[in-house]
Amino acid sequence: MDYLDTVEEAEYRAALRAWLSENVPPRADTPLSDEEAAQERIAWHRKLYEAGYIGQSWPVEWGGKGLGPLMDAILNDENGTAEAPGLPAMVGYIVRTLMMFGNDEQREQFIRRSLSGEIQWCQGFSEPGAGSDLAALTTKATLDGDEWVINGHKMWTSFGQYADWCMVLARTDATVAPHKGISAFLVDMKTPGIVLKPIYVANGDPETSEVFFDEVRVPAANLISSVGDGWKIAMTTVAYERGPSDIGAISTLRKQLSHLEEYAVQSGRAADPAVRRRLARSYVQGELVRLVALEQLSSRATGKPVGEEGSIGKLLQTAASQDLAHVALDLYGADAITGAAPEIVSDYFQTRPISVYGGSSQIQRNIIASRLLGMPRE
Repeated sequence: MDYLDTVEEAEYRAALRAWLSENVPPRADTPLSDEEAAQERIAWHRKLYEAGYIGQSWPVEWGGKGLGPLMDAILNDENGTAEAPGLPAMVGYIVRTLMMFGNDEQREQFIRRSLSGEIQWCQGFSEPGAGSDLAALTTKATLDGDEWVINGHKMWTSFGQYADWCMVLARTDATVAPHKGISAFLVDMKTPGIVLKPIYVANGDPETSEVFFDEVRVPAANLISSVGDGWKIAMTTVAYERGPSDIGAISTLRKQLSHLEEYAVQSGRAADPAVRRRLARSYVQGELVRLVALEQLSSRATGKPVGEEGSIGKLLQTAASQDLAHVALDLYGADAITGAAPEIVSDYFQTRPISVYGGSSQIQRNIIASRLLGMPRE
């Protein structure tokens, strides 16, 4: 494939770059709190939408612009290079899945408002006893008249404390094979019976949460697709979640590397061969993530649905993110651990759980080995 921009893409990139130069908010002097960072992301989401950059590859009838998916890759490139706030990840996988499996009434209710940033989402998949093994989930939904009654406990619900709605997986049939008895629901996070508790992760921020469902009543109309379709919906959601471009990861990598390059210059270490090798390696890793994502988006542009190849991008993204955070820790040295640059330690710990998002790295390797390479299980 040709990795260079077409004329149309080059014009789009130039216009986007000009817009970003005038609209990216100034960098804060001190690290933002989790709450401040979340509000910054939401505000940036809304500003991007108003300018036409969110949902640009989505159908026009649902609030998009009908452009090709490669424009999303360019948005990732330029958003990161401009050191703008992160792109809204939930749009790329939760809302996209709702677009595919929701009925017209659900699309009408949620799609435009989600693209605009009016509605924020979280994902109720993982549980204390069923982290990466979604087929083992125990949260139950029972039909009672024209409502489903949900009882259970979800863990690692990222952005839960800021979300308006949650896509929840629950068991609706315990008599069939585990993965066939799961259904998916749209749940208003303000529904009585929902209790949310923040989980303070290694960097000290409550960036994720656990959610308890106690007799939570959900309208029957909030079932996504049909009873028993939860597994199919979940697999589609995590397939998009593994896409570095779909969740804005490429943008984040570019922004973080740019900060490190700037620090190397300011600290007088930009000419140090060891520092240059580490930064160069991080640049190459980031380019690998970008080019693999670009190839997969090109494939999607031909009509091929997202599939197992997303596991390759997910593994590369995990390695690039964690290695870059390690480089930052080494480069800042004592400043990182004595309080002069606390965000470096925070960023380092934030990258540790990336290896389990959308399925652990072990799961990604199994998918690549068995489904892409055709290797035997034993």
